[in-house]
Amino acid sequence: MALNLEIKDKERTEIRKAYRQLLLACKPLMEAADVDLIRKALNMTRMHNPEVARNEAGELKVLESLEVALVVINELGLSRVAVMGALLYDTVVDGSVSVDEVERTFGKQVALITRGLVKVSELYNKGTSIQNDNFRKLLLTFAEDIRVVLLIIANRLRTMRNLALYSAEDQQRISSEVAYLYAPMAHRLGLYNIKSEMEDLVMKFTNREMYSFIAKKLNETKRARDKYIREFIEPLEEQLKKQGLKFEIKGRTKTIHSIYNKIKKQNTEFENVYDLFAIRVILDSELEKEKAECWQVYSVVTDKYQPNPSRLRDWISVPKSNGYESLHTTVLGPESKWVEVQIRTERMNEVAEKGLAAHWKYKGHKGEKGMDEWLSNVREILENPELNAVDFIDDFKLDLYDEEVFVFTPKGDLRRLKKGATVLDFAFEIHSEVGKKCVGGRVNNKNVPIKYVLKNGDHVDIQTASNQEPKKDWLNIVVTSKAKSKLKQALRDIEYKEAEIGREMLVRRLKNWKYELSDQLLNQLVKAFRYKTVQDFMRAIAIDKVDFSRIKEFIIRLDKKEDETAEHDKERSAEKFVSGKDTLPDDDVLMIDKSLTNVDYKLAKCCNPIFGDEIFGFVASMGGIKIHRKNCPNAIDMHTKFGYRIVKAQWTSGSDTSYQATLKITGVDDIGIVTNISQVISKELKIKIRSMSIDSHEGIFEGTLTVFVDNINSLTALIRKIKNIRGVYTVSRVGA
Repeated sequence: MALNLEIKDKERTEIRKAYRQLLLACKPLMEAADVDLIRKALNMTRMHNPEVARNEAGELKVLESLEVALVVINELGLSRVAVMGALLYDTVVDGSVSVDEVERTFGKQVALITRGLVKVSELYNKGTSIQNDNFRKLLLTFAEDIRVVLLIIANRLRTMRNLALYSAEDQQRISSEVAYLYAPMAHRLGLYNIKSEMEDLVMKFTNREMYSFIAKKLNETKRARDKYIREFIEPLEEQLKKQGLKFEIKGRTKTIHSIYNKIKKQNTEFENVYDLFAIRVILDSELEKEKAECWQVYSVVTDKYQPNPSRLRDWISVPKSNGYESLHTTVLGPESKWVEVQIRTERMNEVAEKGLAAHWKYKGHKGEKGMDEWLSNVREILENPELNAVDFIDDFKLDLYDEEVFVFTPKGDLRRLKKGATVLDFAFEIHSEVGKKCVGGRVNNKNVPIKYVLKNGDHVDIQTASNQEPKKDWLNIVVTSKAKSKLKQALRDIEYKEAEIGREMLVRRLKNWKYELSDQLLNQLVKAFRYKTVQDFMRAIAIDKVDFSRIKEFIIRLDKKEDETAEHDKERSAEKFVSGKDTLPDDDVLMIDKSLTNVDYKLAKCCNPIFGDEIFGFVASMGGIKIHRKNCPNAIDMHTKFGYRIVKAQWTSGSDTSYQATLKITGVDDIGIVTNISQVISKELKIKIRSMSIDSHEGIFEGTLTVFVDNINSLTALIRKIKNIRGVYTVSRVGA
């Protein structure tokens, strides 16, 4: 009882602390009436959703709401509407307070946000995969108010920071969602700090071994890095002070995730990654002097240190499409080390850290108008119900600072398009039906093709034809988000209609042959004729790419070989790489969901799980279950795309089974080193070698070794033994 009271007292202290922090953060940005509304929102939350209400990790929901609200105001720079939406979220989701009641008390904007958040919650309650077709509903919710997107990102960031409290399964699921959707989305919105922290936290829970290794290395080298940064900065500070500039210089260590990417990309060791940190100069400049003073700092830096001309990035003159402004250069510092230097003002730095939302604080600045137009574009694009999450991330570009082209309609109306837009883009800008029927245009009274690139001041008249239909290669002609979205939808409609015609033709022909079209037969036909999807196969029938005589021949062969095929499929239900065996052992090696034994399963070749590995099952499309390691390279993809097909799995016994494992080894290309490795494996450890291949280049060898081991302990002992052989650099398991 005393323990429960202690925990409860501690949690109440945390609630009071977070509440005070929130009020303190809100006061500079809001009027007294706004702060009163925030107090009212929290009181409503506590009244209808008592402190004892907890989330799936056991945390108090009231505390969770307060902490999300703190992220919203401190790290996203949003104001009272978003803060109240964060505080009211759980109360509205669980039905304690209606959206109508929220609207009466807090206004239409807060109600709009809470309504959008409720829709998102409903999607997750249904277990919808983020790549499922129904997930487009989430994007339709986004279109109502951009703050819904930002609140979801704030919620996911707060969840990632507390992910250690969740179960192992939830950690993998949430990490997969964040890696696939929310970190890239934060990047698109210019939220670089949040994107970087999300990536680091995802790595912490999905690749903990490498995360811990890099974190340890960074800690070990911190003193040397700090010393180098001080030596680099001191002469710059002296010169900048002499020129009367107001500034701050910081040394920033790069994120663990970015360092890991460099190690992989450069195929090198941690010690060989030279650009582990960046120097950032932040100026206190007036708006009209920003550009000049940034270049003044650049001059000081390059006078002191030799610059690399190919590494100059000027995002001040032409900012990135998501609003990012900064001047980057790489210079040769002390000890002949390359150092990245970033130069920006306080305003630019806040935009870089808080993304597009930071523009809202700068009234009268060009970003405010651009934000409104950008929000309008978001709504317009997301009105398309077929647009999915991948299209949003891959196709949608923020147009805030892109160069633009202004053209006139035949009636003299001025239209603004992205620079590089074509006649076809203009046609879709007028109307999607005009775009679909476009055959060309008249620009300045001259006939031009649909791919003609528009110039400022052009007078454009679109020409259409009733028999014209959109074509796939048009995607290479259009450049605007609206045209791409509408064109993709039109192409999907055409393909769907053709596929329906093909299905009717196939059903009719099969009926004549006394057959029915079953899902099994359809899948076999798609595979046999080598089409990627059922729709592609049906379209091929409709446009006479598949001959019905070949389909009939295939079905006849299928009938004759049905028994033989069934037996063949049964034999394939287990992998045949187990040492000296063609079938799985009689006793259970795996237990699925703690209740199923003797199941039809395979050990996945992409990661080759062995006894002792943490594993999960994946229901294959052709039946049976594939067993993967939890850190399989394909795990995140499977969790995000096919979460409903994931099955819990664990080993029950090792039996006398041997498991295949592949190792990658590098070292000095010395005479006898391969012999030493093989002797340690076969003679000292009595492990059977299946295959070994060695390549050498400039005195370094790289080998791939496949062995049979009993369990993970045997493999760990083997890796340790090989690492101790003189001349061996690295030993790693393939598929990790």
